Amino acid sequence: MKIAAIQMTSGPVLQDNISAAQRLIAQAVHAGAQLVLLPEYWPLMGMRESDKLTLATGCDAHLMADFMAAQAKEHGIYLIGGTIPLASPETDKVYNTTLVFDPAGDVVARYDKIHLFGFTSGTESYQESKSILAGETAVSFSAKDGGNAINVGLSVCYDLRFPELYRSLGTTELLVVPAAFTYTTGSAHWEILLRARAIENQCYVLASGQSGHHINGRHTWGHSMLIDPWGHIVAVLPEGEGVVCGDLEWQMIRDVRRNLPALQHRTIHFPR
Repeated sequence: MKIAAIQMTSGPVLQDNISAAQRLIAQAVHAGAQLVLLPEYWPLMGMRESDKLTLATGCDAHLMADFMAAQAKEHGIYLIGGTIPLASPETDKVYNTTLVFDPAGDVVARYDKIHLFGFTSGTESYQESKSILAGETAVSFSAKDGGNAINVGLSVCYDLRFPELYRSLGTTELLVVPAAFTYTTGSAHWEILLRARAIENQCYVLASGQSGHHINGRHTWGHSMLIDPWGHIVAVLPEGEGVVCGDLEWQMIRDVRRNLPALQHRTIHFPR
């Protein structure tokens, strides 16, 4: 299966971001992608924390999911929708949510980001818990690849620092990480954490990032990439908008797990 990660530099205008996503999804499909991953916050990098709630509860709230469903159906792909803000009925916060659409345009999985980013260094400070409500459940879904079923584990950005989340998913062939890593933390930790998750789980990792200087002042790291089960970087896009594309090769997964059966050697297991 050919899989692709989309890299964006999203801004505060929903329709502009939808147009960019549509163009980049078409580019990925033209390259042969059957599964496409959007980045975290692809519909909105707002000027204020409250912009997430406004989008989730306003008249445009339905546009994000409707757009992704239409794209998945039009192109006949699995579309993993990065994240969008979804309102919580109990609070004035939102969930940072990944919706997964199958080739018929139907939602087949929902994951609410569990780990909320907090970082302070000098004048740089982020506290997602101010506007986001944490999810509680690890989620994976099955994608069809001919006669094979790919178990795809879902995660978002800061989740990458918590390997126990990925262990709790059981055996996966693909882990996805839509993200908006800051330039500061991304330049230090992004690649090494992604490669570690691929190596320890002996699976492919597909990571889709925000990149560059955003209108709201944020600076994100980019470097969307595909990593194979041996930890090699198959493809990477350091900066700017674009698409990272490569093949998920079943034989590569089988060879790594046969030659180094680390998953069989585990003595501590997480319940599902």
